[in-house]
Amino acid sequence: MVRLKLHLKGVVQGMGFRPFVYRAAKGLGLKGYVINDTAGVVVEIEGPQDNIDRFLLILKHEKPSLANIYYQEARYQEPVGYDDFEIRPSTGSERNEVVLLPDIATCKECLEELTAHSDRRFLYPFINCTNCGPRFTIIERLPYDRSNTSMKGFQMCPACQKEHNNPSDRRFHAQPNACPVCGPNISLLKDDGTTITEGQGVIEALFEKIKDGKIVAIKGIGGFHLVCDATNDSTVALLRKRKRRPDKPFAVMFRDMEQVKEYAEPTVLEESLLLLHSRPIVLVKKKDGLLDTVSPHLKSVGVFLPYSPLHYIILKGLDFPVVATSGNLSEEPIIKENDEALKRLSPISHFILLHNRPIHRRCDDSVVKVVGGYPQIIRRSRGYAPLPVMLPFRLKRRVLAVGGHQKNTFAIGFEDRIIVSQHISDMETIESMSYFEEAIDDLSSIYKFEPDVIIHDLHPGYETTRWAIKQKGIEKIAIQHHYAHILSCMAENGLNEKVIGVAWDGTGYGEDGTLWGGEFLTCDINSYERVFHFKPFRLIGGEKAVREPRRIALSILFELFNDKVMDMDIPPVRGFKEKELSLLRMAWHKGINSPLSSSAGRLFDALASFLGILQVCTYEAQAAMMIEDLFDPAVKDFYSYNIKDGEIDWVPAFHDLVLDSDKAKAPTRFINTLSRIILEVVSLIGEKRVCLSGGVFQNSPLCGIITEKLQKEGFLVYTQKLVPANDGGISLGQAFFGGMS
Repeated sequence: MVRLKLHLKGVVQGMGFRPFVYRAAKGLGLKGYVINDTAGVVVEIEGPQDNIDRFLLILKHEKPSLANIYYQEARYQEPVGYDDFEIRPSTGSERNEVVLLPDIATCKECLEELTAHSDRRFLYPFINCTNCGPRFTIIERLPYDRSNTSMKGFQMCPACQKEHNNPSDRRFHAQPNACPVCGPNISLLKDDGTTITEGQGVIEALFEKIKDGKIVAIKGIGGFHLVCDATNDSTVALLRKRKRRPDKPFAVMFRDMEQVKEYAEPTVLEESLLLLHSRPIVLVKKKDGLLDTVSPHLKSVGVFLPYSPLHYIILKGLDFPVVATSGNLSEEPIIKENDEALKRLSPISHFILLHNRPIHRRCDDSVVKVVGGYPQIIRRSRGYAPLPVMLPFRLKRRVLAVGGHQKNTFAIGFEDRIIVSQHISDMETIESMSYFEEAIDDLSSIYKFEPDVIIHDLHPGYETTRWAIKQKGIEKIAIQHHYAHILSCMAENGLNEKVIGVAWDGTGYGEDGTLWGGEFLTCDINSYERVFHFKPFRLIGGEKAVREPRRIALSILFELFNDKVMDMDIPPVRGFKEKELSLLRMAWHKGINSPLSSSAGRLFDALASFLGILQVCTYEAQAAMMIEDLFDPAVKDFYSYNIKDGEIDWVPAFHDLVLDSDKAKAPTRFINTLSRIILEVVSLIGEKRVCLSGGVFQNSPLCGIITEKLQKEGFLVYTQKLVPANDGGISLGQAFFGGMS
């Protein structure tokens, strides 16, 4: 007889891990206990050595599919004579290390019960078990027990309690367990707050409203969705008007994969992504002529499948897919509170569906895209956050990284992990900053986390920078934006050796006060050097140029042709009156409100303007997405460029573009040119490890071409898959730097 004490750390709470341990131990006749603590799970078992060895094999090979053990500490001790095996009440400590589990899509078994007329949970919108359901959005504190969740106000009825206590039931110790008798319920309200119906009657009324072309705000897992018939062009147009979102694509929720294939053409890889436990929105090629008002002027559409019981019920009762976009005004945080929804979503929606289970923390839908043949997270939130990025080394100190201005996330780092928050939003409103502060306080509270240092972006105008600087009694360090991008890629891939970093994006504040964005850096964890970059050009009008590709094209035309531009009959010039052109020419010449930028992303904007594709953007990266859609792999030629004294001169490329008689091939030639530039510059630098980061590397053809070219030349290429390559991932790089410095 021996006694073994195991301390398991990792993703080991919230998916039925203790019931799994209980059943395995009881099945082998072992005695002892299993318990949650704030570092993970503790198992103490005693019995014959052979049976304990079998238990360890079961632990390794048969654990719940969602479980992931990062670290296992084992100690053999003298037996103490336990009488039985039990699940003990959880314990707390001064420090929390356990990994919070993301929200999990409804499992197959629960769906079967949901649609079975004879089941007591038939069409119950809050059905769940140990294998599925909300986690991150309902947990208030650790350890993961019902009393520490937003389900604490719902007392289980005798039937649910019996399931909860039964080791052979899949709801054994399922913390959110509930049924129509004892659990949360739903209600449907008019936009003035008047209740129409509650309980079972809500669903039928909801079907009627959506079929009638109405917009409904629906409370989900991590916040509200605005929902309407995706095939009703007039309703979609009304939603765009009310949400102030004229062109940006909406996500569309489909009943099942069969319905997805009626409207879109997912690849095998995209289909597998749609079916993940995380149920992300996946960008998929849509069929010609379908869903054009949902994603105007684009070949792809954001597709996802139901992930909550309520979603399944809604989609099962409709014969068309629905728009399911974040319940907010554009670029503001997703709304989660009932009162807030009644106040802020009533002007957008005709009706509001509420429920009385509190959402403890907001969590928007995640977005995934296949880039260069591999899945890449574009927005990391529900289903992924707050799983940590595990490092192959330990951080030297505890760090809070506050991220950037757009697509903000923040991160906390300690020991061997960095936890990147859920997607916050662009930091342009009071509501966004409030959510940012709320989320930092929340995650810090859960992990009882106090940082030794705060890391922020170098840009003095970022709201996150200003917030960081205001924090008293703690060290603050500024880090350059593009260096943080490369460090993010290094952290994700477990690198601390010297690398070449290719950081291409829209704009980021540079060490010299200009706006960088087309950078080649040599980096390690302690420092970086800017070794090559694109030739700077002026953004005429500053921030206005970011929203108006025609201004960037005009800047390039002034560089190429100077005063001759005034008489040219090409798309960027046609967009301005003669007087406007004269003023813009003067601003460019004198540098009035026309900062210099080396941005690769802005060159995509210029290209879109030259080609007459887009002159004014209504959402970020709109031009780049439209250019990507025009890529033709059959075109192999490219434009001219020069490299001299660390500067990449794009002027010859745009000179070729203006004279190009076959403008249809211009997008491909431009992308081919960029890939050749990367290969040539990386070869000149000579380091073998190459990290690609920044929003430009969400361009699938560019990322795929350059990865293949570099690998053929013997380079080791690293891209980002766990966190976004865009600004949603820079908090990881900031935290990596702060924790290791």
